[in-house]
Amino acid sequence: MSIVAIVAALGFAGGLGWWLNRRAGVLREMPDPVPGGDAAASDAAFLGLAAGGPAVVHFSAPWCGPCAGVRRVVEKVCDDLGGVAHHEIDIDANPEAARRFSVLSLPTTVIFDADGHQRYRAAGVPTSADLRSALEPLLA
Repeated sequence: MSIVAIVAALGFAGGLGWWLNRRAGVLREMPDPVPGGDAAASDAAFLGLAAGGPAVVHFSAPWCGPCAGVRRVVEKVCDDLGGVAHHEIDIDANPEAARRFSVLSLPTTVIFDADGHQRYRAAGVPTSADLRSALEPLLA
């Protein structure tokens, strides 16, 4: 009887873990920006993003292990593609940025287009293939 209970508990825990992490690292497309809206300009200016090309911003902290993985993936993709800016925001040093962009977990990655609009967002470590497929159309 106790073995059945242990197997059932492990199965439940495994299923719950999968369900909670099923979207980790998946880039989600943000809604189309409102034409004429100035929120994008103020968000881009707040983060110090320069106009002229897409930018990848990832929120991290020194104590966050997976954040180092995001840094490596983002740096590699940005170097390979060229024309893509990469900014890392330490939420310990800049908690206002984390609040403004509703960062609830680390790492969080946000992709901005050349006009400063948020186009994609991911919580967790995105794959390099996902980053490339999101950034390549923004470079055209």
